[in-house]
Amino acid sequence: QLQLVESGGGWVRPGGCLRLSCAHSGFALNQYGIAWFRQASGRKREGIALISNSGSNIVYANSVRGRFIISADIADSTVYLDMCIQEPEDSAVYYCAAAGGDTGAGSNTQLEDFEYVFWGRGAQVTFSS
Repeated sequence: QLQLVESGGGWVRPGGCLRLSCAHSGFALNQYGIAWFRQASGRKREGIALISNSGSNIVYANSVRGRFIISADIADSTVYLDMCIQEPEDSAVYYCAAAGGDTGAGSNTQLEDFEYVFWGRGAQVTFSS
């Protein structure tokens, strides 16, 4: 059974770093690309980063480029999102999701949530100002 489980959420003080983890099971990273999405209260869900199934394509949304870093540890079956330069607007529930095909290969730089078929339950992240 394919599963995605996020962890590492919490409250972050200014200047602090936060690492989110997405542990996956039931598939290998070379089968699906993994993306991070987030949804702030009252706002539309936003795709922010993708690492492709090959690991060679990485896509960032303009809102996080240069501030967040996505990476993968194949041995641990985990994808990470490192957030060390935060803004209050980054507070949201963060989700990881998996997609196959061209989407998982990183062919679409617009991270559309409807293209992702497997989702984790999310992790709340709150950045204090």
